[in-house]
Amino acid sequence: MKFHNRHFLRSLSCALHGLAQAARYEANMRIHLVCAALAAGAGLILKILPYEWLMLLLTITLVIFAELMNTALEANVDLVTKKKKHEARIAKDVAAAAVLITALNALVVGLIIFAPKIFPGV
Repeated sequence: MKFHNRHFLRSLSCALHGLAQAARYEANMRIHLVCAALAAGAGLILKILPYEWLMLLLTITLVIFAELMNTALEANVDLVTKKKKHEARIAKDVAAAAVLITALNALVVGLIIFAPKIFPGV
């Protein structure tokens, strides 16, 4: 199989466009991105350890991934049906629940990493 840079660059462009669209039209994505930036900034200021960076970056990636999948699923459901259907509601609610679970996990990871540095001895 021959590698074509043009195809790779086109795929990269589409992926970045998708990320930009999600950030532009989804308020929750913007919230997640701001929280990710704040967490990364706190990591730099508090000089977290390499394994803590690993946990933090994996957690951020998981939350952003879940929100992107939620956004894609919601757009697909809206494309397929304009009527209120029970099955469409279930699909959207389950995808939103996945985002909630990853966001709660991010909160716990953030507390594990940052609480001892902000409140030493507690």
